[in-house]
Amino acid sequence: MIMISSGRLSGMMPVGLVIGVFFAAPAAGLDAAAKEELFRQANARFRQANDLVARRPDEARKLYRQAAMRYEKLLGEGDLQNGKLYYNAGNVYFRLGDIGRAIVNYRRALRYVPNDALLRQNLDYARRKRADRIEDRPQEKVLQTVLFWHYDFSAAVRSALFACCFIAAWLLAGVRLYTPAAPRWLVGIVGGIALILFGSLAVDEISRARDDTGVILAAKVIPRIGDGETYAPSFKTSLHAGTEFQRIEQRNDWTYIELPDGSRCWVPTKAAAFVREG
Repeated sequence: MIMISSGRLSGMMPVGLVIGVFFAAPAAGLDAAAKEELFRQANARFRQANDLVARRPDEARKLYRQAAMRYEKLLGEGDLQNGKLYYNAGNVYFRLGDIGRAIVNYRRALRYVPNDALLRQNLDYARRKRADRIEDRPQEKVLQTVLFWHYDFSAAVRSALFACCFIAAWLLAGVRLYTPAAPRWLVGIVGGIALILFGSLAVDEISRARDDTGVILAAKVIPRIGDGETYAPSFKTSLHAGTEFQRIEQRNDWTYIELPDGSRCWVPTKAAAFVREG
């Protein structure tokens, strides 16, 4: 439950933050009591595993797997797509060394709690543990530098700044009605900043709704130039768990993907998972 930083993983979300969703979610094979019990068991096994991992690692791994199974059951049969549950599932998979499932669960959690600093910290740490080092395209790096405020500031910070600038712009406009000498350019600058921040927040919402990204789950997968095992490999090296991608096309049991550096290939659909489920 403690915060773990600088090379370590942050703990589980508090029970109280999650338990309330059980009673609000629609029943889908598990009633409220069953969901609450599963959640309690999952948390208990996760804590027990953390206590044992240094002294009895094999027993700890068994408990981590049991916790993961219970979180997955809640997310599946319990129909509980909830950021706190995805966060906890990501932590368990990270402890198991399953970087792919850790990253995809953290990414899913971000769809529900995009402003959680500890979640972002854990995601960044998990990304540093994956085998593949794929650089972003140069133009993407330029955008991240030029539009640093969009990429570096959380949605909560941008929302607060937008509210302040929006209110300030209207106040300044009101002042000009009574004091024409007040600088018009100041109203324009503050209003322009508010408009830019509003656009940044709108882009976030559109991107979240259209999210078609995924994560490689398989420990190792050979990328192909076509949708079948008979096609030649696309690259000299394989792709590994935790590598993120954009889905371009899905055909039968294969998915055509684009990697962060812009390169494209086909991978078996079963070797990956998508951030936006369904």
